[in-house]
Amino acid sequence: MSYLRPALILLLAAAPLHAEDSAAVLARAKAASGGQLWNGARSWRGEGMFLTGGLSGEFHQLIDLQTGRSADSYKFGSVSGADGYDGTHGWGQDPGGEIAALDAPEAVRRARTQAWLDAHAYWFPQRIAASIDKVDSRQDHGKRYAVVTATPKDGDPVVLWFAGDSGLLARVEQRQAQDTATTTFDDYREVAGLRLPFHVVTDLTDAAGRTDPRRRTEVRFARIATNVPVTAADFAMPAMAATARIDDPSGVAGIAFQLVNNHIYVDGRINGAPARLVVDTGGFNMLTPAGAHKFGIAGEGKLSAAGTGEDRTDLEIGHAKSVSVGAVTLDAPVFYIADLGRLSAVEGVEFDGLVGYEVFRRFAVQIDYANGQMTIAEPAHFVAPAGATQLPFELDDHQPIITATLDGRPIRISIDTGSRSSLTLHSPFVKKNALLAFYGANVESVTGWGVGGAQRGYPARLGSLQLGDLRVDGIAADLFAGDKGSFANPDIGGNMGGGVLRRFTVAFDYANRRMYLEPNAHFGEFDHFDRSGLWLLGDGDALKVADVAGGSAGELAGLRAGDRITAIDGEAVPKRTLPQWRQLLAEAPAGTVFAVQFARDGAQKNVQITLADRIPEKLK
Repeated sequence: MSYLRPALILLLAAAPLHAEDSAAVLARAKAASGGQLWNGARSWRGEGMFLTGGLSGEFHQLIDLQTGRSADSYKFGSVSGADGYDGTHGWGQDPGGEIAALDAPEAVRRARTQAWLDAHAYWFPQRIAASIDKVDSRQDHGKRYAVVTATPKDGDPVVLWFAGDSGLLARVEQRQAQDTATTTFDDYREVAGLRLPFHVVTDLTDAAGRTDPRRRTEVRFARIATNVPVTAADFAMPAMAATARIDDPSGVAGIAFQLVNNHIYVDGRINGAPARLVVDTGGFNMLTPAGAHKFGIAGEGKLSAAGTGEDRTDLEIGHAKSVSVGAVTLDAPVFYIADLGRLSAVEGVEFDGLVGYEVFRRFAVQIDYANGQMTIAEPAHFVAPAGATQLPFELDDHQPIITATLDGRPIRISIDTGSRSSLTLHSPFVKKNALLAFYGANVESVTGWGVGGAQRGYPARLGSLQLGDLRVDGIAADLFAGDKGSFANPDIGGNMGGGVLRRFTVAFDYANRRMYLEPNAHFGEFDHFDRSGLWLLGDGDALKVADVAGGSAGELAGLRAGDRITAIDGEAVPKRTLPQWRQLLAEAPAGTVFAVQFARDGAQKNVQITLADRIPEKLK
């Protein structure tokens, strides 16, 4: 958590003023903060307080000024973590203790840019080279700044704001995935002749220009020392503590699961009590507020969680004594507690939370979708599926990312067992390649639901997706075009969910960054897509209409959002589960007519709905 973090581009009303030469701006900043004394500065160590989400704790940071290597450790409330840069890759240690090198290209670029900043290489280009892209003068809140935009070698563009009055660095801006972060520096104090900021604040803003105070981080240094001894070991990724185990001498555990809405549900235990959990490669251990209460887990803090929906939700942090799935146990796990809103109604299944990255990072995991069997193994005991296609993946944060080819276009895809969709294409990839027109996408409607609420997209039928030597044809996808949520991330082209993964036995080997795909009996099946145009939620003994797609069978039948469907074709809604009703409305042939009984404003009504294809059976 190096304090010079990427930054948010602010909206300025004032027009640019006369720009100075970059060399003059940087020379004045160096002179103002210590001048020639910086030439002999080799390192520095800082200690202080870290604050975020209403919680506070300790913060320690070590910087090698010659190379930009860094190591931070932090604590807020009852949780702690660390991160760093060893000169090649960034690494992170999560509050649960999981440690990983971050090797995705965007993570490497981000770490390289941070190293340029930490090394003060804008004064010492021999340390890390960079190009100066632009220099101008701006005003913000009545203050004048000299602004330098640069791109470090092998890094991302970064914007440095130097105060017009003092010449000191006041702000740093850089894109971070779909967000932009702004780091501000003040409370400069003298340390061995150098002037260093003792107060550092980072805010994140999404592509829609929204800043959330729950995402703010703040560091208040109490002590900084310069020219402290450093070694390569100070910046190396630490070993991961053994806080997880498989209680079987074979080092392998078999676990049965139920596939519902393309989601993997397993029975586990939290603090010794039964728990119903979703297995999600894309998420951390998480509980609903009701689940946390059920297991006696108290939350702390007020942070912010986001997912596929447009909105963010409150996030708390709690601790359990243990979580077990079959013979697999994690001791003293950290759980994130978030209100998942209407997700149980969306799923038609009651559940307590999810297990994710923490299990996948510590073990090798194989998912046999066809037979409802998951196998979790100690890395040393992992055996890849025979004859499976092997795909390397990268990590940025915690989600595996593969490279594939979609209808002739290279695409980077995140792998997400927690998504019910087949493939969701991210909005920057959609816009860059004009895919709404290319695929003849249908009108925008609700296509999914997750943390942050409903996800809207444009349904479309794709041509072919090439995964190594495997080809998957005719995927029913949704094309996202918004600017909020995780699908606005420009670093990734798409997110692959259970709709595609269920065609395989899938294995994940995080230790060696490999995913394996072995086709199963469902490999060549047609990818059905809803023919009703209705997004339905479970609502007691009825199905509640949450959304009706424009021009769809549901709209033509006169159904509206808010209607409560009580029977379909004379069959009372409780006779089937919500997933079964969805399956019927997707797989019944186009032209099928159903009588629908529903309630609206207290009155019972009846209509007929004639199912119709919303996307073609194959790409023309």
